[in-house]
Amino acid sequence: MNKGKWGSILAVSMCAIMLASCSSNTKETIDSTNSGGSAAEGPKYTFRLADTHPEGYPTVVGDRKFAELVNEKSGGRIKVEVFPSSQLGEEKAVIEQVQLGAIELTRVSTGALGGFNKEYEVFSLPYIFNSDEHLWKFLESDKGKELLGSLESSRMKGLAYYSSGARNFYSTKPLTSIKDMKGLKVRVIQNKVNIDLMEALGANATPMAYGEVFGALQTGVIDAAENNYPSYDTSNHYQQAKNLILDEHQRVPEVLLVSKITWDKLSDADKKIMSEAAQESVATQRAEWDRFEKQSEEKIKAAGVTITEVTDFTPWKEAVKPVIEKYRADYSDILDAIEKAE
Repeated sequence: MNKGKWGSILAVSMCAIMLASCSSNTKETIDSTNSGGSAAEGPKYTFRLADTHPEGYPTVVGDRKFAELVNEKSGGRIKVEVFPSSQLGEEKAVIEQVQLGAIELTRVSTGALGGFNKEYEVFSLPYIFNSDEHLWKFLESDKGKELLGSLESSRMKGLAYYSSGARNFYSTKPLTSIKDMKGLKVRVIQNKVNIDLMEALGANATPMAYGEVFGALQTGVIDAAENNYPSYDTSNHYQQAKNLILDEHQRVPEVLLVSKITWDKLSDADKKIMSEAAQESVATQRAEWDRFEKQSEEKIKAAGVTITEVTDFTPWKEAVKPVIEKYRADYSDILDAIEKAE
């Protein structure tokens, strides 16, 4: 073969290698066409954001607002693709993937985070917040912000808190007072505090993934579960467990977070974009939460669910005092800050 042919083959091969190299790097590319210092300069990213809840749920609305703001602030250079309905996995599995950097972003319950960062178990303690106003005063305090920052020790970066209302028990069996809790098999998020809480109420804790609860209620594997109004609605759990008691035993906020591995790759300017977008998305998420919660309440009432309002929380608070005392030494500074925020 003559030198001309060898040269042609070599040139074609080099082009193929270069094209393959370019096409394999879709996560991060350098925009070298701009040099004016605008937000549209620099690396281009496409990040995935995982959420357990379905499309239209208040946290997913918050996720999408965050994605919209990131895209806007970066001039389209940073894109966030939202995956609702546990498309990328249940919360525990997703958190593990975020720690590894395999998934860049997620929105999770602080209840689920307790298994990855001990300080977050404090949110599972019962009756430490008297209202949503009390909860948000704490979350927006210096201690609340410090707690958000503590996730870095767990290979994650907390970006913002989201609303999730009060959690209540619902059951396939009559549930009209604390006495009815005795002996119930109750699904809980996997953490020590929730298991101790069920024991204090005379119930039996059954740790289980959120996506398994409907079938477990249907087959009798569990008798009851607990969650807020919107989750009770959108999960269709009210179709199987038609007894709801508004005991408001926990107020467990949500957290929007990013992998520490992903965060450390970002420039200071891009970190600012992500942080600002997250904080600005909170107002949208909270407003949507309030609207959606009222809508869910109306839907559940129309479905014929037996709803019991608790007028005296004293028996509930007395029953769970041992749980709070058991963990008080572990979270004394956080509990003090919560009390001061009231």
